[in-house]
Amino acid sequence: MNTTFSCVGCGKCCNDHHVSLTLAEARLWAADGGQVIVLVEGFLGNGLGVPVQQREHATRRSALVQSGASEAYVAITFAAYNVGPCRNLDEDNLCRIYERRPLVCRIYPMEINPQIPLNTAVKECPPESWEKGPELIVGGELVDQELAGLIERSRQADRDDIPYKDAICALLGFRTTALKGDGFTAYLPDMTEFATIIDELTGQTLPEWSSEWLFHVSGDDIAGQVVAAGAQVVADEPVNYGFISLRAV
Repeated sequence: MNTTFSCVGCGKCCNDHHVSLTLAEARLWAADGGQVIVLVEGFLGNGLGVPVQQREHATRRSALVQSGASEAYVAITFAAYNVGPCRNLDEDNLCRIYERRPLVCRIYPMEINPQIPLNTAVKECPPESWEKGPELIVGGELVDQELAGLIERSRQADRDDIPYKDAICALLGFRTTALKGDGFTAYLPDMTEFATIIDELTGQTLPEWSSEWLFHVSGDDIAGQVVAAGAQVVADEPVNYGFISLRAV
């Protein structure tokens, strides 16, 4: 079955979505006066937290860190913090920064994760978006080569940015992650400090630090599995972060 798509300008994808940003895009977002949210999830070296079929992709976009006596992998996402309409959406649902909009916005409605196929049923686009327009997928393959190039650019940036994201989090004091599939830890850094740290690290040899992370989990049952694997679970209530549980999702 082939898939066509044509944006109808409804603006739904520009509302209440924390748009993933590359490191360079996050710095630009801060310069424009926007807020970046830092979302963190991780899994253990023994595979706890990630299905086997997803492990290769998850590992490629994660920093190898330590948690207690266990190796762990932490994926750090910098995203545009959008509660309600995106700050760059005008009264006509048009993007004010269209020519320099983030890669993820350019790629939509396609998925970046190769393990997730495009599913029109879960997209917010109205039905008419899929009724006509250029063909996106033919015979199960993406046919738009420019779009395919943007997806690869996004994946590569995700990998290239890993050590910088870990260093930025270390300097901001962010060292608690959620277990992948169980939730996310979410941080709202001071944007002046955030931008300053990015500027200081850009083009520099990354400082050495102890990349030790703690896990925040949603229940005692999961905590038991994490501790049994040798990793460390945070004992205190969140102070500088929020925990977004995926259990009820």
